[in-house]
Amino acid sequence: MNATQYLISGNKDLAIKEFLNAVDINRETIETYFALGGLFRSNGEIEKAISIHRSLIARENISESHRLRALKELALDFDKGGFIDKAIETYKDVLKINRDQYEVIHSLCRIYEDTEDWDQAYSYRIMLSKVGHNNQGETISHILVQKAKLHFEKGDFRKCEEDLDDAFRFAPSVSAKILKLKLFLLSGDMDSSKYMLLELLKEHPMFASFVFESLNEKFRANDEQLKNYKERLNVIKDYFLELDDIDLLNIPSVVLSKVRLFKDIGKMDRAFDLLNGWMELNKNSSDMMKTEYLKLLIELDKKDEVVVQTKKLLENLNQSLTKHYCKQCGYNSDNIFWRCPQCHEWETIQFRWKV
Repeated sequence: MNATQYLISGNKDLAIKEFLNAVDINRETIETYFALGGLFRSNGEIEKAISIHRSLIARENISESHRLRALKELALDFDKGGFIDKAIETYKDVLKINRDQYEVIHSLCRIYEDTEDWDQAYSYRIMLSKVGHNNQGETISHILVQKAKLHFEKGDFRKCEEDLDDAFRFAPSVSAKILKLKLFLLSGDMDSSKYMLLELLKEHPMFASFVFESLNEKFRANDEQLKNYKERLNVIKDYFLELDDIDLLNIPSVVLSKVRLFKDIGKMDRAFDLLNGWMELNKNSSDMMKTEYLKLLIELDKKDEVVVQTKKLLENLNQSLTKHYCKQCGYNSDNIFWRCPQCHEWETIQFRWKV
């Protein structure tokens, strides 16, 4: 009871002391050991937690349910302590006893995804889909895309296409469609390339800039393939820049992507005309759009307008300037992430377009 009171008040050290006293009085009290082991782990005393859980597993008179629980706790100790190989081995020992352990399988998924072992990540996500109630299709699709990307970067386009086809069978994720677009460009199928680009822009306009960033990524191929790919990529960029779709031109991310592409190819006047027209029609544009407009004015040496726009921007600058954040945990980043580096959830990225 004393230990419980200390836990409620947040004093872990005194709680541990009381549990140790309880263990000295009665060493057969299993629950006390579990409580003590968990406290040591949460307090960062991993070696002590490991020692307690190992001693429980070694007991001859312990029930199988308690032995399984101690094994799971030991796996958590290794995981928390950064002993990844031992954590994997112990999690797998738990599954040998009982395969319907959702949290254990989920932990293995997290570890393999963190270490980018996509074959194992795929296997355990499949297993997770069988024991859990949540649909794993989108996540499995992302994992298969990661496998396919490795093949693409190495120049093994046949294996890339095989994994990508599997990804589409689970879910047509954004990352799958972008990689499919790259394959279309590589093969010279321009009609399919244009169709896929338009589909991406219509369904996921916020990814417009990232689509072209991804298409520009380097990969291994012979000189002829690389030359043809670059030529076709320029064709698809021109197609995008000449798109005159009213719905798309009302979306800030699409406008921003067009502006940046115009700048990349040296067409500064067209970039200015497009963005200036947008700013005149959208007086309450996001800080991101205002920042891009300001950069463009500086590049065009429009000094008087720079002063005016800088003052407006500083007056309204009321949020983080990072481009993206995770809707699950709030993680901020300028980089695109399919899987949040902080909470490890997939496709939780949000874009800062609105003030």
